[in-house]
Amino acid sequence: MADINIVPLVDVLLVILIIFMVTAPLLYRGMEIQLPAASTNTIKAEQRKVLTIDKDQTISLDDENVGLVQLEDRLVLLRENDPDVSLYLRADQTVPYGVVVQVMDRIKKAGIENLGMVTVALDTVTNREREK
Repeated sequence: MADINIVPLVDVLLVILIIFMVTAPLLYRGMEIQLPAASTNTIKAEQRKVLTIDKDQTISLDDENVGLVQLEDRLVLLRENDPDVSLYLRADQTVPYGVVVQVMDRIKKAGIENLGMVTVALDTVTNREREK
């Protein structure tokens, strides 16, 4: 007989596949352990601050109004208290680009490395335009 019968091979492979499908979810279950207590915490909570520029070019850090002159001093204090502080910049789209660049320059001078720009999703803007 010159032909190879592959039906038994396929049957065995399907059985092995079913075994793996049944046992795979059991492999992802964690082990029940009790972690020891420590007096020091090695993971620091990340401090996040929001810097907002309104359409009338009023600058506020979280909910407190801050002038452009005082901004750098406040940011330096923030960085001294927490070197890994994250700052999120929210600016109204009508604010001139030059004002945003000045604020970003103050942030860089203060030594804050983690800066994020807050935007809205494009579909949100499209929905607002439809409502008008």
